[in-house]
Amino acid sequence: MPVLDIITYPHPSLRKRSSEVECVDERVARLMRDLVETLRALPGCVGIAAPQMDRLIRVIVVDVSARKCPNNGLVVLANPRIVRREGEKIGREGCLSLPNFIGRVKRARKIVTRGLDSNGKSVELCSKGFEAVAVQHEVDHLDGVLFIDRVSSLKTDVFRRTTNR
Repeated sequence: MPVLDIITYPHPSLRKRSSEVECVDERVARLMRDLVETLRALPGCVGIAAPQMDRLIRVIVVDVSARKCPNNGLVVLANPRIVRREGEKIGREGCLSLPNFIGRVKRARKIVTRGLDSNGKSVELCSKGFEAVAVQHEVDHLDGVLFIDRVSSLKTDVFRRTTNR
């Protein structure tokens, strides 16, 4: 399973809406495995979406289990759709596709997400806190939305990263 190359802004694929997965066939399952391998190869990485590898298909991987926070472990979803949001919080976010910046972004505190797991089975996950933020961030990638699109002000809420990942 190869570690995939990450595209960075302003690559045009980062602004495109990804296509729905019709079924989790071997091609999609292989991409899911490659995304997991890529996530694990990047220290500190907690989420990745297929468009960040220039694959315009609705697949995300999130794993915040290395952090001390409530989580579902490794989350691998095709066609993730957030069906419920609760609460609000503003927190700092970074992105592999915008490696030199972080920003203050408003997100829901708790979400419920539906999608297909790596076996093509329909699942529903409840996420809160940091995991909820990571899932929302990755689902945004599937719609061509970057965290800089969610800040109140580019001038006051986006900062140059002071250290590399």
